[in-house]
Amino acid sequence: MTDQRPTPQSIDDFIALRRGIHAAPELGFKEFGTSDLVARLLEGWGYEVERGVGRTGVVGTLKLGAGERSIGLRADMDALPIVEATGLPYASANPGVMHACGHDGHTTILLAAARDLAERRNFSGTVRLIFQPAEEMEGGAVKMIEEGLFERFPVDAVFGMHNWPNLPAGEFRFINGPTMASVDWIVISMEGKGGHGAKPHETVDPVVAAASLVMALQSVVSRNVDPKDPAVLTVGMIHGGAAPNVIPDKVELQITVRAFRREVAALIGERVRVLAEAQAASFGAKVVIRHPTGYPALTNHDAETDFARDVAQRHFGSDRVGELAPQMVSEDFAFMLEQRPGSYLFVGNGPSADLHSPHYNFNDDVIEPAARYWVALAEDYLAANAPAGGKA
Repeated sequence: MTDQRPTPQSIDDFIALRRGIHAAPELGFKEFGTSDLVARLLEGWGYEVERGVGRTGVVGTLKLGAGERSIGLRADMDALPIVEATGLPYASANPGVMHACGHDGHTTILLAAARDLAERRNFSGTVRLIFQPAEEMEGGAVKMIEEGLFERFPVDAVFGMHNWPNLPAGEFRFINGPTMASVDWIVISMEGKGGHGAKPHETVDPVVAAASLVMALQSVVSRNVDPKDPAVLTVGMIHGGAAPNVIPDKVELQITVRAFRREVAALIGERVRVLAEAQAASFGAKVVIRHPTGYPALTNHDAETDFARDVAQRHFGSDRVGELAPQMVSEDFAFMLEQRPGSYLFVGNGPSADLHSPHYNFNDDVIEPAARYWVALAEDYLAANAPAGGKA
């Protein structure tokens, strides 16, 4: 994606920018056009820009005054492998790829805030704008961290924001402590002996063994996990066979496990292994299990979350600020919060289809208040009279 339009100035310009990003979505680590657009705009506003952080990530730095404190604001840029079904005039022109999670909006919000921060010049210290690639199950945050994100671009605290469907548009929600679940993957290959569908007695049917395992797994959370510990086990994919009259040699199952405590995730993983081996043995099959770890649970830091909430209340009013229950979805900003204190907050997207739906669309009315919030957060955090703890 190459965008040669004039530098956006008004909110209408940023809405057009967002829709342009939406029409040209790019998958994780392939955000070449989006990252180039981001970098060129930041450079035009006077930021020091580093490209290629975490392959396609961009970091913009703006230093003003003598302040020694620094704040990081992060937005994600990648799209999803989804066929868009919105019918919008600016729908994806990249078949099979769609901004179905609002990262086009997140990128635009942070760009709008970047422009205002550079024009207002109303802080003393350092603002780091982190435009991250590959949030959608690709671990872009990890790649940026591995390439020295916080050593090369130090911050005292880092903040992220996500739109949230069906919350009032432009309202803010906060969560202290555990906020979004960890996610791990388990890939199970149920291996039997294939043959003709008319002669099942001469085979070891991995389809039946896999089906039995799916049902057995339904008891793991309900009977092995303490009811006070939220957890989810989902069998999301089953692949096996190529014809209705042929029993295949193997069936593959792919599973996600979500929890807020690592001990709970480990318990579920062990129960999956035991059940898979037992079910396979009961049908005379064999099983091969891979268990790659994914994202840790996202845990907000109390001091930074309290500060972020206070900023929203002072600048937008208490009636537009509230709490949100912890969510079982996952987010790789968790890795950044393991490295630096900070908080992940939510902004209402208004009535809309859910995230990752082919019918989802980011609400452009959210851009202005969300960008204004980022500006307020950065300016208050870097206020000349802000004490060390960050309270303005």
